[in-house]
Amino acid sequence: MGHVRLAWVIMQVLVSADMEGATGVTWTDDCVPGTEPWQRMRRLFAGDVNACVAGLSAGGATAVLVNEAHSAQRNLLLEELDPRASMLTGRHKPLSMMQGIDSGVDGVVFLGYHAGAGQQGVLAHTYLTNSITGVWLDGEPAGEGGLNAALAAEHGVPVLLVTGDDRACGEAAAYAPDAERVAVKRCVSRYAAICLPPARTAELITEAATAAMRRAGRGPRRPAPHRIEVEFDAAHLADAAAVVPTVEQVGVRRVGFDAPDMTEGMRAFKIVTAIASGAVQGVYG
Repeated sequence: MGHVRLAWVIMQVLVSADMEGATGVTWTDDCVPGTEPWQRMRRLFAGDVNACVAGLSAGGATAVLVNEAHSAQRNLLLEELDPRASMLTGRHKPLSMMQGIDSGVDGVVFLGYHAGAGQQGVLAHTYLTNSITGVWLDGEPAGEGGLNAALAAEHGVPVLLVTGDDRACGEAAAYAPDAERVAVKRCVSRYAAICLPPARTAELITEAATAAMRRAGRGPRRPAPHRIEVEFDAAHLADAAAVVPTVEQVGVRRVGFDAPDMTEGMRAFKIVTAIASGAVQGVYG
């Protein structure tokens, strides 16, 4: 009698979890650590994450890594995390919001994402909350989702699902057209939205995450050169960022740089944003 071998298929998924696009979040205090509204929204944020983990697991994921990607990256409550997942929390991570994309994952979820700087959307921004007015990747406008999707593509990892407000989902239609999308709220203004209750958004996220697993599967790496340009709301921020080697000032408030691949491009982008942030002075910016 022969031996029967069981082949276990390992499907690993990365969840890049931001907070501005989470269920119920509509204004600054909802996502600024230490405030009373933030304490409340941490639990709604965890609810979105757990709904996603449940759906990914139902769809065949055998391991889920949640990369806590908002602000100081210490917002999610570990004690409330679905036990089928593990969590990467805290700073500083070499690939920031996308830490783990190079670890052999078969798909990535952009959870709680928001529209990019200069666009309409709840708490819309790109990395810096209010000093950047626009980012362009290879000549096209790109928010955090567009930048992170390009990094995922470099590693052959498909974007499976995007959740956030309707404007974030609209942006995702351009940078990840095959991804599932769940709008947990509809933008009224930068600080107002029509929100679905968490019981409803959990249902929608779980359903979409389950369906999204049909597209999971890592492809070949595809490194390619890229150009990133960043526009600030003040000239002195561009002056400060332009001291970085390889970064050139291409306008009064705009800098640009070329990178051999997206991984290096994102590392350079982090340096540019960190220096610009450090150049902001009090109420005058």
